[in-house]
Amino acid sequence: MNGLFGSTSWLYIILVGFVVGLLGRFVMPGNNRMGCLLTIVLGIVGALVAGWFGQYMGWYARGEPAGFIGAILGAIAVLALLRLFSSKR
Repeated sequence: MNGLFGSTSWLYIILVGFVVGLLGRFVMPGNNRMGCLLTIVLGIVGALVAGWFGQYMGWYARGEPAGFIGAILGAIAVLALLRLFSSKR
């Protein structure tokens, strides 16, 4: 499986996505009601966005510990965007 995630297993991606999503929800203040599946999706999307952006800017390379911190920041950014566009008018 040498695609977007290299040889990483899907179970590892889901587990890291869940942890990153939980940490992102914990850090972001307010009511973050989502289930496990949406938390996993939030973490995976946050990691993809932050990973792409961080590597594009040359801040870190693939597999560095800074990527995990970037993934949490990416999840927070995705959560903030979701709140911005889903706010009740």
